[in-house]
Amino acid sequence: MKRKIRMGMVGGGPGAFIGSVHRMAARLDGKIELVCGAFASTAEQSKAMAKELFLPEERCYCNYREMLEKECALPEGERMDFVAIATPNFMHFEIAMAALEHGFHVVCEKPMTMNVEEAVALRKKVHRSNLLFLLMHNYSGYPMIRAMRQMIAQGRIGRLRKIVASYDLG
Repeated sequence: MKRKIRMGMVGGGPGAFIGSVHRMAARLDGKIELVCGAFASTAEQSKAMAKELFLPEERCYCNYREMLEKECALPEGERMDFVAIATPNFMHFEIAMAALEHGFHVVCEKPMTMNVEEAVALRKKVHRSNLLFLLMHNYSGYPMIRAMRQMIAQGRIGRLRKIVASYDLG
C-alpha cells in the first residue's frame, strides 16, 4: 500500500480514556491516520472531539450508523479502511456487525461481545465477510506481562492458583 491506512473511530470522545489510547497507538508507526469518527453519544460532543482532532466537520458523524452509511458512499480512495470501536462494552457487538455489513475491517476494544451467542454470530459474520476483525489485547505486549508469563511457564513461582489484577486510572 502506498498510502496511510485510514481509520474511523466510534466512541473515544471527550473524557473517554480508551479512545485516546487507540489514537496514540495508531500514530506510533506513522502508517495510520484518523479520518472520521462518531465519537460521542451527542452530536455536540462528537463535533467538539472532531474539532480537537482537526478533522473536517463533514467527517464527524452523529452516530455510528450515519458514519458507516456516509463512509460507504464515499469513493474508495477517500473512505475509511477500518473502524476502531472504543465504546462502552455493551455496544461492541452491534457496531462490529454493522461495520462488517458495510464492508469495513474492525479493530475492537475488548470484550468483543457480552455473551457466547453474540461471539458465535460475530465469528460467522467475520468468516462470511472475508474482512479482518482484530480484538485489542494491549497488555500482552507489556514487558512486565511477558516476564510474568515466562516465570509462570518456567514454574519459577510455583503452582498458580489465583490471579488478581486491576486497572488504575489514578
